[in-house]
Amino acid sequence: MPKFFASPTVNSWDENVFQLTTTGIITVIVLMVLLILTAILLRQKKAHSAKVATKQLVFSGVAMALAIVTSEIKFARLPMGGSITLFSMLFIVLIGYWYGAKAGLLTGFAYGLLQFVLDPVFYSPIQLLVDYPLAFGALGLSGFFSGKKHGLLLGYIAGVIGRYFFAVLSGVVFFAHYAPDGTPAMIYSLTYNATYIVPEAVVTLVLLAIPAVAKAMQRVKVMATEA
Repeated sequence: MPKFFASPTVNSWDENVFQLTTTGIITVIVLMVLLILTAILLRQKKAHSAKVATKQLVFSGVAMALAIVTSEIKFARLPMGGSITLFSMLFIVLIGYWYGAKAGLLTGFAYGLLQFVLDPVFYSPIQLLVDYPLAFGALGLSGFFSGKKHGLLLGYIAGVIGRYFFAVLSGVVFFAHYAPDGTPAMIYSLTYNATYIVPEAVVTLVLLAIPAVAKAMQRVKVMATEA
């Protein structure tokens, strides 16, 4: 039977962590690709156009690449994980805004797996699922606002709240013992995760509220979705 992760080792926090084996990494990458293709096929079925599917693949791929690049541009990195990045969440939100909720959620899920592959260390399979595929997949909630007025702003807020929810959940369930003495785990997780998610979200929303930026984003959407 193939082995997907190695025996636990102790990290710098004196925690037992697991690392993916080569087989595990390949499996995650295959799953990620299948999720992206599924997202594209779902929309192609509706659009009946190979050209539309190809365009979605290109635009989604570019958005994911930009998300990865900007996620490495960190203005602040917290000691227990999490960082303020250069608008990295926005690029995943855009996929849902362009192509709807199903494509956004599936592609966000795939992006979470990609983030995990870049640093494949985890504490338990459930923690991995919550911190990566579910947290980043939640950014695809933007798809529910794809056709609404101020859809990008509303979708971004929904996606960020979704990611924040899973980050807080992870903090309470898996990292409660890091809370300072006398501080409830919920308060600690709410505060800790807000310190890196909220600043990036606020700056991004201010940027998106600029009329010239809003018009540019609308034009990009037309380019991404027109047959």
